[in-house]
Amino acid sequence: MDASELSGKLAAIASPQRMRIIALLTGETLHVSELARRMEMSRALLYMHLTKLEEAGFVAGHLELSDDGKAMKFFEVLPFTLTVTAKTLVGAVAAHTESEKV
Repeated sequence: MDASELSGKLAAIASPQRMRIIALLTGETLHVSELARRMEMSRALLYMHLTKLEEAGFVAGHLELSDDGKAMKFFEVLPFTLTVTAKTLVGAVAAHTESEKV
């Protein structure tokens, strides 16, 4: 992982709201409306947070059809481990520097 990728992952979880979304989705798949209710935020704002988390690889969304044929979007947490140490940062910067040379 280079510095840009690491920075993107850290930025994605640097929000207390996004950390709470991950906490709520851990061990449970939730429909967007239910997640919005639990988060006490609008679906539009929730989608903004979910998009950042999805782009960083922390959550995934999928559509399911309800019994009445309505498309419903569900989200779940993807397995991840993120360990940040001085060695991680040095490796990320080195990888980023190498990719810029190419």
